[in-house]
Amino acid sequence: MANTKTIADKTERKKVKRAARKKAAPKAKRTHARGSLKAKIKKSGKALGKR
Repeated sequence: MANTKTIADKTERKKVKRAARKKAAPKAKRTHARGSLKAKIKKSGKALGKR
């Protein structure tokens, strides 16, 4: 992404960012599902309370 900290005008900054996004190489396809690497928690039983 282009560095747009120096540009004060919002619309101008948007134009620069969009142009940079268009020029950038496309992202690679995902190799695994999005949430698959998150730590999993064991589900508690239905009768058990939260405390």
